[in-house]
Amino acid sequence: MTRSTAVAACIAAALVLAGCAEPRPLPTPTPTPTEAVEPTGDGVLRIGALLSMGGDVTTVSPGMVAAIEVATRDINAAGGVLGVAVEAYYRDAGTLDSEQLETAFAELVARGVDVVVGPTAPALLERLLPLAAEAGVVVLASAAPSPTAGSVTPAGCLVRTIPAVDRQAVAIAQSLVDDRADSVAVIAGTDAQGLSVVDSVRAALDGSTTSLTAVERADSNTTPSRLAFSITSAQPDSIIIAADRLTTSETAGIVAALLDRGVRAEQLWFTSSAVADYSSALAGASLEGARGVTEGADAGEAFTLRLLQSDPRLDTVRFAAETYDAVVLAALAAVIAADDGGASIARTIRLAMTGGVACVSYGECLDALDNDQTVNYDGLSGPLDVDDAGDIVSAELRVLRYDASNRPQIDGSLSLRP
Repeated sequence: MTRSTAVAACIAAALVLAGCAEPRPLPTPTPTPTEAVEPTGDGVLRIGALLSMGGDVTTVSPGMVAAIEVATRDINAAGGVLGVAVEAYYRDAGTLDSEQLETAFAELVARGVDVVVGPTAPALLERLLPLAAEAGVVVLASAAPSPTAGSVTPAGCLVRTIPAVDRQAVAIAQSLVDDRADSVAVIAGTDAQGLSVVDSVRAALDGSTTSLTAVERADSNTTPSRLAFSITSAQPDSIIIAADRLTTSETAGIVAALLDRGVRAEQLWFTSSAVADYSSALAGASLEGARGVTEGADAGEAFTLRLLQSDPRLDTVRFAAETYDAVVLAALAAVIAADDGGASIARTIRLAMTGGVACVSYGECLDALDNDQTVNYDGLSGPLDVDDAGDIVSAELRVLRYDASNRPQIDGSLSLRP
C-alpha cells in the first residue's frame, strides 16, 4: 500500500477519531460502526515517544518514558502483538522555539513507527498533528490536555487518555448542577478550543436549573478590568476559568480584576491549564478557597515501584498511568484490527475500551480476544471511555483547593460523566 493511500485511510479513520479544532459532537454511549481499511502495517508495532526532555528536572517526561518501557515489557511478555515483539523508540521533542520536534518526528517515521506518544506541550501537539496525519501515524495524547487552535487539522489521528480542557469544564459544570447553583459564567479562550469549552458547558447545563449567565473570551490582548466588569455584571454564582492559552501572569491579572470587583475566591473554578502557583502573582491570601481540577491518575505504589526500576531517578510519575494505558490500547487495537498500521489502530482503538469483557491487563484482554470476545480495557488510570472524536468522556479528576499562600493543594476528586 502506498504512503498516500495510507494517509487517505488515516484521514478516513480520523472522521471517527479526529483531533480537530472544531467543537466536538455530543458523545454517544455505544461505539459507532466503522468501515474496514486496508492493512498498512509491516507486521511490527512500533511505538514512538516524542517528549521534551530538557528544562526542569521535575518534568513529567522521564516518568512517561519509564511507563512506555514497562508497558512494552508487559506486552512482549504476554506474546507481543500478533506474535511479534513490540518495539519502542524515543526522541526529544525539543522546545517551542526550535524545530527539533519536526526533525525528531521525521526520525521516528524513518524508523517505521505506527503510533507516537506525546508531546506534553499543547503547542507542540498542535504542530505534530498535521505531520502525523500526513505520515499515517496515530498520536496518543496522555499528558497534553488540549491542542491549541490554529493549524490543528481534521486529518490528525488523535486519541486521548486524559480529559481535554472542555471535558474538565464539563465536570465542573456537572458539579455545579449537582450543587444546585443558580448560575455560572465561563472565561474561555478565543480559539476553537475555547468555543468548544463554551458549547460543552452550555450542553452540560441544558435541562438543569443552573443557567449560563455570561461568557467571555480571553487572550493575551484582553483587558482584565473590562472582562471583570462584564462577568460581574451578570452576578454569577461561580466562574469557570478555562482559557488555556493565557500565561500564569495573564490569568493572575484576570483573577485580580475579578476579586477587585467583589468576586469571592470560593466562586472561582480553574481547569488544569489555569491551575498554577499564584503565591507570587497575587497578594496575601486572596485566592484561598478557590478550586481547580487537574488530570493525572494516582500511579499507585506497585506501579510506581516498577517505574523506579526502569528509572531510579524519577522525581514525578504524573501521567505515567495514562501513558502506560495509551501503549496497551494501541497494542490491543492492533490485535483487534489484525494489523499494526496507524490507520487500522485509529479505526479500532475505541473497540478496545467500549463494551465487552472487562479486563485490567494486556494479557487478560488478549486471552479474551483469543476466545473471540470483545474487550473493555480498564487501565491503570481507571475506566476509559472515549467519544467519536477520541476524547475521554468519563473520568475521575483530582480537585485542588487554594490555601492561604495562594498555592493549590489536593482536596478530593470530581467525576466527569458522559
